Amino acid sequence: MRTLFESFLWIALELTVLFVVISFVLSLLQSFIPYEKVEHYLRTRSKWKAGAFAIVFAFITPFCSCSTIPVVVNMLRNKVPFGLTMVFLFASPLLDPTILTVMGVILGWETAAIYTAVTAIFSVMLGFTLERLGFEKYVKPVMVEGYQSKHKKWDVKKALSETGQMMKSVFPFLIIGAAIGAGIHGLVPAEWIAENFGHQEWWLIPLAALLGIPLYIRLSSMIPISQVLLLKGMALGPIMALLISSAGASLPEVVLLKSIFNIQLVAVFVLSVLTMASVSGFIFYFI
Repeated sequence: MRTLFESFLWIALELTVLFVVISFVLSLLQSFIPYEKVEHYLRTRSKWKAGAFAIVFAFITPFCSCSTIPVVVNMLRNKVPFGLTMVFLFASPLLDPTILTVMGVILGWETAAIYTAVTAIFSVMLGFTLERLGFEKYVKPVMVEGYQSKHKKWDVKKALSETGQMMKSVFPFLIIGAAIGAGIHGLVPAEWIAENFGHQEWWLIPLAALLGIPLYIRLSSMIPISQVLLLKGMALGPIMALLISSAGASLPEVVLLKSIFNIQLVAVFVLSVLTMASVSGFIFYFI
């Protein structure tokens, strides 16, 4: 029991320190992001150049899947092309630099690099494909409240405040993830995980992708769980499929999307995330 508790404390402490430090630095850096200029750049550049910039914008504006929605609405109101807006919608919750740094420390930098490349490429492909297929017609005329795109000044106190607010929302999930990870580490036999989930059964990957959406496992919870599951012998493919689907198309986000998209576009968005999660899982399956 003592070893179990020590494992929980170590996982929780490691993740807490990483989240606080990285989030504080990112909050300071975001003070220099001129959001109005970014939106203007996305409107006026060539498709592929703007697509790459949309990925960078998603990377430097780390939002969870739900808090991405107001930014998406603001981009649509400012006539940012639909395809670029969808690229941002797909990429923003998946390319959180805090999560990616923690992923690199916990799961390995090679895994983090492959994850980043795969999700970025898929976000661009899916966003432009939906635009080409004419899904822009399923966007509702909506207004956005509470989102400001004004340039901010360097403000340490504000960065500390934003870090504190972020930790209030993330910390419970971080603790839950650490507790589950410690429980799996101390209570579930490695042989059982390896026997049931460690073998390379292809159907585990789409199954994990399907389970991710209703489970709504946040990345901050999933990473410590993933670390323990990998150490216990679980295959990486299903883990990455579960991670991407739960972060990219959670149930709360789907509900919010229904307020700005018609059901046809919501359904296609969910199917797109499931496709991204499954194919990404198979990529890790063959590596």
